[in-house]
Amino acid sequence: MGLWEVVRGRTQPKRNNLDALFHVPSAAITLQTALGFEPTGTGSVCYRSAAGSAFAQTQADVLALIRDDAEAPDVEVTQDDFGFTWLVVTGDRSDMAGLCTDLHAVNTTLELNGFESGLLCSLVPFANASGQRFGLTYLYKQGTFYPFAPTGEQARDTLLELSVRDLLQEELPMEPDPQRWLAVWKAPGL
Repeated sequence: MGLWEVVRGRTQPKRNNLDALFHVPSAAITLQTALGFEPTGTGSVCYRSAAGSAFAQTQADVLALIRDDAEAPDVEVTQDDFGFTWLVVTGDRSDMAGLCTDLHAVNTTLELNGFESGLLCSLVPFANASGQRFGLTYLYKQGTFYPFAPTGEQARDTLLELSVRDLLQEELPMEPDPQRWLAVWKAPGL
């Protein structure tokens, strides 16, 4: 930031880096070998729906784009208790690259059609053999990841979240401020 921006009190907004989603498959290998967590085969994008036919057409285009894939995963659109829409992609748990490509396509399509202000996050759930789960969450507006590990209705496993953050900080842009680690209760796949 230059002197003129400081004097005027303006800063440049941080730009997201959706291509960071393509680093998740290698992070999945790290999670599997170090902590025993494997991808569940599900991923989702959370956004606030907009009114109007332009948004409805964009959402329909996104669904068609994913469903037209030769090895099309299951795709559904759900709403949570907070009024956010979740576009959920469920496919082969071993095809992490394909899942991340689908999530990237959803984010990019919404962004290119002018609906980036409604994008909240993308989430890729992981589970271990004992049934413990967490979601590797990409904050769209920050361009960073954080782990979210719910253990009940309103409880989370902070120790697991910190362990995952520490393990992946060399592979993914991890969110340094834990206050931005949103609790995405009842997220699909968690």
